[in-house]
Amino acid sequence: MFVRKFLQKSSGGGGDQKPTQAPPPPHGCLVSEDLDPRLVAHYGIPSTSSILAFDPIQCLLAVGTLDGRIKVIGGDNIEAILASPKHLPFKNLQFIENQGFLVSISNENDIQVWDLDLRQTVSGLHWESNITAFSILSGTGYMYVGDEYGMVSVVKYNADEGKLVHLPYYVPTDALAEAAGLSSPIDFPVVGLLSQPCSRGTRLLIAFSNGLLYLWDASEDRVVLVRGNKDLPMEGKTVDVSIEASHDELSDLKLDGKEISCLSWASSDGSVLAVGYVDGDILFWDFSDGKNVKASNNAVKLQLSSAEKRLPVIVMHWCLDVSRKNCGGKLFIYGGDIVGSDEVLTILALDWSSGMGGLKCVGRVDMALSGSFADMVLSPIASSRQSGAFLFLLTNPGQLQAYDDTSVASLITQKENNISVSPLPYPMVVPTIDPRITVAMFAALNVNDMPSLALSEIVLAAKSRTPRTPSGESAQWPLTGGVPGHIDDYKLERLYMAGYQDGSVRIWDATYPCLSLIYDLGPKANGIEITGVDASVTAVSFCSKTSCLAVGNECGMVRLFKLVGHKSGGTLEVVTNNDKQVRPLNQEDGPQWLAAYSFLSSPVCTLRFVQSTRRLVVGFKCGRVAMLDVGAPSVMFVTDSLSDTGSPIKSLCVKSPSAPAGSISDPTDRDSINSEAVDDFMLCAMTKDGQTTLFDGNTGKILASCLRPLKNPTAICMHIIEDCFEKTEMPSEEPGESPSEKEKHEKKSHMISASESHSPCGEQTAVTETKLVDQRFTSSLFLMCSEDSLRLYSLKSLSQGSFESIMEVNFSRPCCWMGILKKDERECAVLLLYRTGHIEIRSFPDLEVVGESSLLSLLRWNFKPIMETTVCSDDFGHLVLVNGCEVAILSFLAHPNGFRIPESLPLLHDKVLAAAADATFSHFPVHKKNQDGTPKFLSGIIKGFRSSSEQKVDYQIQDFSHLGNIFSNPPYLKPSDDTDGDDEKIVELNIDDIEIDEPLSILPLTEIDKKENKDKRTDKERLFDGASSDAQPKTRTVDEIKAKYRKAGETSAIASQAKDKLLERGEKLERISQRTAELQDGAQNFESMAHELAKQMEKRKWWNI
Repeated sequence: MFVRKFLQKSSGGGGDQKPTQAPPPPHGCLVSEDLDPRLVAHYGIPSTSSILAFDPIQCLLAVGTLDGRIKVIGGDNIEAILASPKHLPFKNLQFIENQGFLVSISNENDIQVWDLDLRQTVSGLHWESNITAFSILSGTGYMYVGDEYGMVSVVKYNADEGKLVHLPYYVPTDALAEAAGLSSPIDFPVVGLLSQPCSRGTRLLIAFSNGLLYLWDASEDRVVLVRGNKDLPMEGKTVDVSIEASHDELSDLKLDGKEISCLSWASSDGSVLAVGYVDGDILFWDFSDGKNVKASNNAVKLQLSSAEKRLPVIVMHWCLDVSRKNCGGKLFIYGGDIVGSDEVLTILALDWSSGMGGLKCVGRVDMALSGSFADMVLSPIASSRQSGAFLFLLTNPGQLQAYDDTSVASLITQKENNISVSPLPYPMVVPTIDPRITVAMFAALNVNDMPSLALSEIVLAAKSRTPRTPSGESAQWPLTGGVPGHIDDYKLERLYMAGYQDGSVRIWDATYPCLSLIYDLGPKANGIEITGVDASVTAVSFCSKTSCLAVGNECGMVRLFKLVGHKSGGTLEVVTNNDKQVRPLNQEDGPQWLAAYSFLSSPVCTLRFVQSTRRLVVGFKCGRVAMLDVGAPSVMFVTDSLSDTGSPIKSLCVKSPSAPAGSISDPTDRDSINSEAVDDFMLCAMTKDGQTTLFDGNTGKILASCLRPLKNPTAICMHIIEDCFEKTEMPSEEPGESPSEKEKHEKKSHMISASESHSPCGEQTAVTETKLVDQRFTSSLFLMCSEDSLRLYSLKSLSQGSFESIMEVNFSRPCCWMGILKKDERECAVLLLYRTGHIEIRSFPDLEVVGESSLLSLLRWNFKPIMETTVCSDDFGHLVLVNGCEVAILSFLAHPNGFRIPESLPLLHDKVLAAAADATFSHFPVHKKNQDGTPKFLSGIIKGFRSSSEQKVDYQIQDFSHLGNIFSNPPYLKPSDDTDGDDEKIVELNIDDIEIDEPLSILPLTEIDKKENKDKRTDKERLFDGASSDAQPKTRTVDEIKAKYRKAGETSAIASQAKDKLLERGEKLERISQRTAELQDGAQNFESMAHELAKQMEKRKWWNI
């Protein structure tokens, strides 16, 4: 998860506060211990994405970013975000295939292993030198690491111990230099490491920046082949793959100074290597078995352009064409074209059926990119959804697309250039760009309400009908990895709703971190055309008690939907300034469109359902406020502009007494609407310039216009805090007038005229009505947030025209959004988002800072101005933000775990699939390949764990168990392999074979020279001739002993012979002992004579020597 930095403060810190001494926090206030900011869910591709990795068995894709994050993508909306402690780019990213681990290398050369189940790092290793090449041996935990000094080392991740270990084995640079005929060891950076296919992991292709290519055999510790040496003769030709192809000899090719930029195997058996160079050339090198090939540079050169200055070949991948029998395929190239040309991805179809010398280009296509190139990965996929070779292409900013081999093959057959291809776009869980999101809402539901229970049943029924079966674009997307989370006692608890620029609205089930789309409400109904209905959505509001959704757009239209409880068919009522039309709907399933209100041409800024649920308040950009009756669709009243400057309505609040239990009526049940007046309630409307107006919610009469407009039009939001601070000492206030009796509500017609509208009072201090200000509002507070300050007022004094705030905080940085936090069902704190990206939490009622964080520390985002229009939250500390293609859900409260993490999190590593694949590998050693190059059995595993055993076999599954002995020792110091004793002659030492009868001759001191050393060496070699330093005694059977030592004759003769042998052995041992003593005496004599000589020499002067 993200590393979270949460600073606790004892004082405000964000600005000046008054009064300086805050009262003791009452019940329900928030303290720092209640906070724990964390990331709950993340969707979309980060805009800083730069590198890709793919696991073909688990069907998972990993995307590394420039800020140290890794996005892991599977199927069925399964996504996860991983974050390293340092905000650094990744220069390498690879899966340990089918084992649930991901390996990354940062720009500071930190090797990290990520556990996909735990979603965190489990081991790390800092490399002292700069890592320039990295490769993981497929299917194992062995890794090759190449550095800037030409060293190639081996690292292994031990999953059982959870450790990353640097093994003793390495590739000696002096051996490489000797094989290439160089006088000094190689010290050029390693730019590429590839394990040769079908070599059981023992052969490694090593590429150096100076152009040298080595094929190293780790089992034999030797160089098998050398290519790219400028001193070797060149053999081959040049192939121009432009429109006018030409063939030239390679005699003029200069390898000196030709720097390698990328490389890829171009054959399934590792016999052909494609190498890209910085100067734009591409060379195909022959790496077939070197035993019968003469020492030469066998190569074929490709040129994408005949221009003198070309781009470097940056990335290159090869896709095998099985129909060409390992003698052709498709080469995907980025780079190599003329400098200044448009960014394209070049695909070449190559064939060398007649041999490497006959290599030719049979097709070429240049695909235009939708953004600047970041990375690509090519891999075969065999899943229940798709099968074939897929190209995943990553472009900036954060655009991921997939191309299947069928569409690419059809393009190559065409002879036109710069052909636009329709790729498979990444199916975003929450679309943010196409179409562009404009507004969002995060709603918490009461799971015990009847509409919520009905909606839960609908969602469960939809999931049970189509388990793991996507539709639309998702059905074609090839990724299927991961396992969705499952909770038995499911109930719909949260909804995430988003409005879009095309007029549509989408609704997701946000109960758990894995969002699932419930409804996609298009702007048009079947057979009904309404002007302005497809305008951009500017406001949404949802009533959880009746499952009603209100949607406002730029044209001033307000649409009303009912999500559950409707009948098939129905009618749509369109309310305008002049009339009301009723149109029939041909709708059977899904939400029902109830009404459309279109009476003002000004864009809708804000919507608010009244607590009684039979009213909807609408605020417009022109500064006017309208009250809509959603029961019998009509417009009750529309005010004049509440601001003299025509400032738009920024926020709406409703203050009304709580409805008794069971009194909530369905606004769409027209029989429940009578002519009697509903409960009195008060509306508060605030314009962008800070003008706040209170008026009667039933009649629209102005009660008070009580706040002076701010100097700068920076008002953001307001909120009425209900009766939750009864223990707090409030400033003394003059009692207001006693409320009068409630006025009866007069039903309004949908016809609105100027004479019926009510305009605000021109005097800012005038209070026209106070009949709603009674004892029910005495303990309520009014919170107003602007860009530069936060003010807290008493609602009672505010309605009486008082301008004095009981608490005020001046911000040190500009604020752009405000939300409310609840604890124990009471408002306890305010959540503030600043334009600098900082997040601040201030507790009620003293508005003191209890916690701080930032978008950079939680999400590694920088704030963008468009964020404030789509940020939303519920009352339980959950915040939803949108940044480009990314959508993130944050949680700030420590105690509630509404998302049920970790139980509800999907699994990134499918252990059942991994076990099935491992079992198939071990029981079926060979399998046939599909036409795309994937093992045929793998398709059967994912489609039902059934293998195709009747197919012709030609795919060899490799065994890497022998690599442990190879890499556990340095080169040239491997232990001898165990061999069968019957295959080698066992050399046994027998004391009877020692000849000691020759006379012992002790040479004088003057004759001790090299001859003595040679004689001793000869004796030693003769004595231990054929013996091995690690030879072990051989266990013999009884029959073998009898066969070797049994002699012909009587038993007595055998016994006599054994006795003679024993006596002879004793004599030899005695003579050896005597001669050993003589040698010891001679040594002592030599030592004493040496001491005497040394003493004599010490007494002599230097001129006497």
